[in-house]
This record gives sequence, structure tokens and C-alpha cells, in this order.
Amino acid sequence: MISFSASANGMRGSEIRRLMALAADPSIISFAGGMPNNSLFPVADVDAIWNSMSQKAKQDAFQYSPTPGFPPLLKSLSEYLKSKKLPVDKSGLIITTGAQQAINLVAKVLVDPGDLVITEYPSFIGAVAAFKSYGADLRGVSMDAEGIIISELEKTLARASRKPKMLYINTHFHNPAGITYSMARKQALIDVLAKSNVVLLEDDPYSELYFDNADASRMTPIAAMAGADIPVCYAGSFSKIFGPGMRLGWLFGPREIVDKCELAKQSMDACSPAFTQALAHEYLVRGKLAPYLAFVRTAYARRARLMLDALRKNAPAGVSWTRPRGGFYVWVTMPESADATDVFNRAIAKGAAFVIGSAFDPEGKRNNCLRLAFSHTPEDRISEGVEIICEAMKAVLKAG
Repeated sequence: MISFSASANGMRGSEIRRLMALAADPSIISFAGGMPNNSLFPVADVDAIWNSMSQKAKQDAFQYSPTPGFPPLLKSLSEYLKSKKLPVDKSGLIITTGAQQAINLVAKVLVDPGDLVITEYPSFIGAVAAFKSYGADLRGVSMDAEGIIISELEKTLARASRKPKMLYINTHFHNPAGITYSMARKQALIDVLAKSNVVLLEDDPYSELYFDNADASRMTPIAAMAGADIPVCYAGSFSKIFGPGMRLGWLFGPREIVDKCELAKQSMDACSPAFTQALAHEYLVRGKLAPYLAFVRTAYARRARLMLDALRKNAPAGVSWTRPRGGFYVWVTMPESADATDVFNRAIAKGAAFVIGSAFDPEGKRNNCLRLAFSHTPEDRISEGVEIICEAMKAVLKAG
């Protein structure tokens, strides 16, 4: 019999993989995948970039890069992060193989088996899986429309028998909840962190995807607001603003943490792909990001309106949902007695899929919610798919 490591034994079970495999069936209207639609990728921009690059630049793109990142991209990314008011010159920065690797690296260098990690409830599946793989003891703190509930967080900190190693949050257009932290809630959280000295891991892959330009001023990261005495690690990604297949993200934060993460990355994959890093650098310095963002913001806003309209028209009484102003997700909440797995089984039989709520519960218990991602589904199928899911909810609530 194989004796697996404690890390392997801490990995999430097979139920989520089973649901996602069903949702990947091309005959299914799937709201499960938190990813862009293939038709939205900037393929023409990438073609133009590659075709105009020098022979030497192309050869360099085929080579290994230094572990911290392809030097030209580190420079152009630093300028981009400065535009978000992040104190780049006073902190560490490395390129990672997606934001998921950034999260995993922070967990790897900070978390020992049994250490307490606080997250929001609900929380991103990938982060929960990473923390569990290192044996973390997870505590989920509820959120409202403005972010993590400060009074609940303070209670969790006060009741903890040991100091938490980390607090993990997803600040803007939350995955899965769809909400965005208000500026007041960000400041209140900073005040709590200043007293507790807990490391904050701020995951922020969606902040560029606001639907209304008036919301741009709300997208200030906590990492840009907190003082130097508050340890904040900031994870970001090119997945939603360039393409997931590029597998590029970044980790910004205190140099002592980022340096340890660089060492961990060196033993993990040596470096992220220089090929896609070279493309991302050219994408930034040639000014391709701004027009692409204007295009996708309009596309995602349209998809979100279709989903919200379908929910208003078809959802049963007693069901509520968030109304995102950007990002990819709507979080649907049923009465506590309802089971999202029952809804999933009924919906999948009729041709529609989503991700059940327990997948986003750090403690894996609560399952009366579901996440609907509007980003990948073809526009002409969103209303039909939501109607199927709403009928499934009605059947479950009636049976219950």
C-alpha cells in the first residue's frame, strides 16, 4: 500500500473533480468554469507582436529565464504595478506560473501542518486547496456586500488559541461571491491587521474587469494602502487580462517573504515560461492592455446583465444573489435547508452546470449556495442555462 505524504493527504477530494468533469461536457451549458470565452482572446495582438519581434528576441523567448522572472517583463510589470500605487521600489516582486502558484508559494513558505489560516467564507477553491495541501487548519469568516465582516474577523482572532499564520482575501469582484471590498472596509481591515500582525495574502486577479469606469477609483489594492509595518503579499495574474494559457502571474510583497518564495519556486519549476513572459512584456510596453480591457469589460458586462436578468425572471422565492459590478461571478444563496448538490444533479440532467457551494467553504460544510460564472458561456445560451438551474432550484425547494 502506498504511503502518501501529509501534503498529498491534505488535497481536496474527488467530488469537485467529478462535478467539473461533468460540466466540461460540450453538450452542457456550463457556468462552472471561471475563465474567459475563447472568442475574447487577443489573438490578433499576439500574432502582430510575435511577427514584429527581432530574431534575437524570439530566440531569447525560447530560452530559460531567471527564476524571479524575465528581466524586461519585471521592469514593465513594475511600471504597471506603480500605476496601481503599489510601493514596488520598496518590496519584492517575482513572476509566477499563474496567480495559483503565487498563492501556493506563500502557503509553502509560511504554513506548517496544523497552522491556523483564516479565509473569507466563501473562498476561492484553488487557495483553499493550496492551504489544505500544507496541512492548514482553516477558519472561514463571513462576508457582506462590502467584504469580510470585521466584527466576525475580530471574534475569530480573539478566539484563536494560536496566532494565525495568514489571512487570505480576494478583494475585487470576489471569486466566488462577486462582491468588491469598499474603501471603508479595506481601511477597517488594515486597522485590524495593524493590531494583529497577521500576514495578509491579497488575491486580486479581477480588479481591471469593472463594468463602469466610475468604479475604477474603488480598485485600490490593500497592498497599496497599508503601511510598511503591515505584511501584505499581493498576488495578481495575466490570466484575465491577457490569457490563462499564458500561465503568468506575479507575487509582490515584503522582500523577506518574496525571497523565500523565489527559493521555493526554484525547486518547483525553475522559472515561468520565458516565451509567454516575452509576449506579456511586449503586450504591456506596446500599449495593448488598455484597448483590450475596454473590449472585455463591455463583453463581460453584457454577459452579466443577461445572467442577472434571467435570475430576476426565473429564480424561486427565497433565493438571493449578488449583483457584481465586474469580474466573472454571481453567487446564489438558497435557504439553509437546500442542498446545492441536489440542484446540480437535477440541472445537469437537463443540460446546465455550475459549481456547488461546499467547494468554496474552507470547512467544506455549507452547501446551500452555488457559483454561476458568466464569463465563458456563449451569450445566446446564458438565459436558457439559468432557467434550467432555476427550475432545478424550484424542484429542490418544493421537495424539501
